[in-house]
Amino acid sequence: MAASCLVLLALCLLLPLLLLGGWKRWRRGRAARHVVAVVLGDVGRSPRMQYHALSLAMHGFSVTLLGFCNSKPHDELLQNNRIQIVGLTDLQSLAVGPRVFQYGVKVVFQAMYLLWKLMWREPGAYIFLQNPPGLPSIAVCWFVGCLCGSKLVIDWHNYGYSIMGLVHGPKHPIVLLAKWYERFFGRLSHLNLCVTNAMREDLAENWHIRAVTVYDKPASFFKETPLDLQHRLFMKLGSTHSPFRARSEPKDPATERSAFTERDAGSGLVTRLPERPALLVSSTSWTEDEDFSILLAALEKFEQLTFDGHNLPSLVCVITGSADLGVCLHTSSSGLDLPMKVVDMFGCCLPVCAVNFKCLHELVKHEENGLVFEDSEELAAQLQMLFSNFPDPVGKLNQFRKNLRESQQLRWDESWVQTVLPLVMDT
Repeated sequence: MAASCLVLLALCLLLPLLLLGGWKRWRRGRAARHVVAVVLGDVGRSPRMQYHALSLAMHGFSVTLLGFCNSKPHDELLQNNRIQIVGLTDLQSLAVGPRVFQYGVKVVFQAMYLLWKLMWREPGAYIFLQNPPGLPSIAVCWFVGCLCGSKLVIDWHNYGYSIMGLVHGPKHPIVLLAKWYERFFGRLSHLNLCVTNAMREDLAENWHIRAVTVYDKPASFFKETPLDLQHRLFMKLGSTHSPFRARSEPKDPATERSAFTERDAGSGLVTRLPERPALLVSSTSWTEDEDFSILLAALEKFEQLTFDGHNLPSLVCVITGSADLGVCLHTSSSGLDLPMKVVDMFGCCLPVCAVNFKCLHELVKHEENGLVFEDSEELAAQLQMLFSNFPDPVGKLNQFRKNLRESQQLRWDESWVQTVLPLVMDT
């Protein structure tokens, strides 16, 4: 705690000097083809901001991306010489004092620290900011934009106050303050992007903010995995995880077999095993708006069905792979954002069962590219229906996959050119 307070005090005392130094730098003017992108979170776990940076670079902008570097960003980002990643340092939680005090100290530290980092970067024509988290980054980025002439672009993924409300309750003073803050400073932005039409309408009606819907789309590197690569993945996983190992030995000792596939020793041809288990995949952002107890309860019911004599396969369940079915448990704290994990699954032509919420229909089309469920009972019934007589080449699971293959989904780059590029070129 002492070290954190000293750092905070030092930043406050140095603020006039930092402002003076930054002002001298900014007097040279902002670069018209330079963009500063800010995410007050882990860059590696912020795919949408990574995609913005890549698209901007692809269309002639240089990009400075500021964020925490806790996990590795995508290789395309690291290898692009138009993109510079500037790591931010997070303040560890204080161990003493009331929670409100701890939170206040952290917010003040982050505000001063982010201001310092932005002031010593070359100013850009735009500051792209991910929200949430927007406290204190919206106010800081707006202030920096006022000083250097940058236009603030907020990309609304969700509302930060609604996420806080899951922990503290919707009427907690901190949550109400965060809501006021987001609404007040959000109105000061020059451009606003959002992830659904439902959020666009909510921003317009309740926040008086005009936004453009930019749907999450799979990046070009999300593709259906070829069977040969699936086999190699299963063999690799089988060396450390027993559910991926072969259930029986092949007649030919030279044949390479996993629990799902085998490679013929002579021809090298990979085929799926007719009696293979089904592979169910789910991913998580480890936030309060995902309830994995729904999946666990559904799996218990599925297991009971097999004990009762129903013709169902064994299930191998993983949390993130080359699968037969994806399950999404994201419900959205605001009810206005969409699960990007489903976008990526669709990019790989993977059908999905997703728990229902307000605007899910903008992404998951029930009975077309997947199924929507309300609770564990309905999910268990869907698993039973999809995996009856598995693997059935004419079953509903394969029909969903066929629909995804034939849908000619728009990719992120194509969508971005249509929606975002005209905005940054015309303003």
